[in-house]
Amino acid sequence: MNQVDRILEQWGRVRPDLDVTPMGLTGRLKRIARILEREMEPVFAAHGLNLASFDVLATLLRSGEPFRLSPGELIENSMVTSGTMTNRIDQLVKGGLVERVPNPEDGRSVLIALTKQGRRVIDRAIEDHVQNLHRLTSGLSDNAFTRLDRSLVQYLEVLENDS
Repeated sequence: MNQVDRILEQWGRVRPDLDVTPMGLTGRLKRIARILEREMEPVFAAHGLNLASFDVLATLLRSGEPFRLSPGELIENSMVTSGTMTNRIDQLVKGGLVERVPNPEDGRSVLIALTKQGRRVIDRAIEDHVQNLHRLTSGLSDNAFTRLDRSLVQYLEVLENDS
């Protein structure tokens, strides 16, 4: 019996009047997220990155040429919070992976741009990351993968529409 099932069983004994079924779903999702992050961090670390810095560089890369965005666009298009973003940009600038460049459309603001070194790092890191994600999902059949993905898309849409 896994940890989430044990927790549900305990709640069933202590509070049989409560339907704790949603605890199972959310508990499993939280555990999966923790395991995935734990399994992804070494891949990022091999490139001198962590989850937040990888996300910023990957966001810049997938934005396409010229690989630059405003700090606000980075926040909007990544999975990093605004507080984390400022710190992360500062660290990436110090590491030579991004640079602040004047915004040609608004001289009062800056854009965050991948440097040549940043592009090299993220190109290699994304290849290793994708390979790792294939490893992490390889235990699912194609059918199970597709069903799970569709269910998660639907659940995410429900949650995002509620907030």
